[in-house]
Amino acid sequence: MFILGFEGKDVSKKSLVYHEVCKQRLGGVILFKKNIGSIDSLRQMTHTLKTCNKNHLPLIAVDQEGGRVQRIRFSGQYPRASSLSEKSAAKVFDKMASELASLGINYNLAPVADLDYTYNGVIHGNGRSYGHNPAKVARFDRLFITAMHNHHILTALKHFPGHGSSKGDTHQGFVDVSKYWDDREIDPYKILIRDRRMRVDSIMVAHIVCDYITGDKPASLSYGAIHEIIRKRLKFRGVTITDDLQMRAISKQYSLKQTIMLAINAGNDLLLFGNQLSRKNKVNVTTLIRKVRELLRERKISYQSILAANRRINRMKRMLKR
Repeated sequence: MFILGFEGKDVSKKSLVYHEVCKQRLGGVILFKKNIGSIDSLRQMTHTLKTCNKNHLPLIAVDQEGGRVQRIRFSGQYPRASSLSEKSAAKVFDKMASELASLGINYNLAPVADLDYTYNGVIHGNGRSYGHNPAKVARFDRLFITAMHNHHILTALKHFPGHGSSKGDTHQGFVDVSKYWDDREIDPYKILIRDRRMRVDSIMVAHIVCDYITGDKPASLSYGAIHEIIRKRLKFRGVTITDDLQMRAISKQYSLKQTIMLAINAGNDLLLFGNQLSRKNKVNVTTLIRKVRELLRERKISYQSILAANRRINRMKRMLKR
């Protein structure tokens, strides 16, 4: 149930990430620019991680939206969301999906489902939204997901419950959207989850606080946001994944053990630790497993919730190829 970032542009049998994936069966890894060398080295890396244990297929994740958020650039710069037309989008998304599949990527942490509010620097300022209208955003997201699925790549709608109205950056610290958040920001999720032609693989939950949804906790650690809204109101049966739990919105407020406890009890299936925002806060599988075992012994999390998360993850992974 963990996805971790790691160091290096290649993987050998002596490397930590090889041991974590192949021996400890780490759920997945996330790639950043620091992991991207040549086309051949990246293909070799993903192939090694996906074939080293015949009984375990890890998720190989990347943030590949286009525009500013684009980790892989072998085919040049993909357009940012705000510059795309519906006519051109399908071709762009298919090219992106084809490239990712050829490199061994099987999980794209996109598309963005946030609505475009002009005062937001994180989303609007970087051109990351497909528009202000929920139906329009859902149409672009549908094209994006379809293209990825055509190449056997999983996706994650983000950033629930909506980062479009936020004025701050959760990378830097606490962000409260209670005064600005609009219920329409959930509509793209609602439209796509209810669309029987679509399969929403996963939803990435943000670290924003919206008091009447999340209480006093960030959405990613909130039972209200995940169980009450995503599961009950939206009737979503797929996987929920946290945004990077090492962002300062989380790491400045909670210890590692508290973070794991709250994230699991909130209903997250995949917990993401990017291991790239701070040298001091890097984590490994052994530490995470130890914390989970402590929490189980102390009865602060339930074994049943972990089993349920693993069932949803395994169901999502059925469409993947090695």
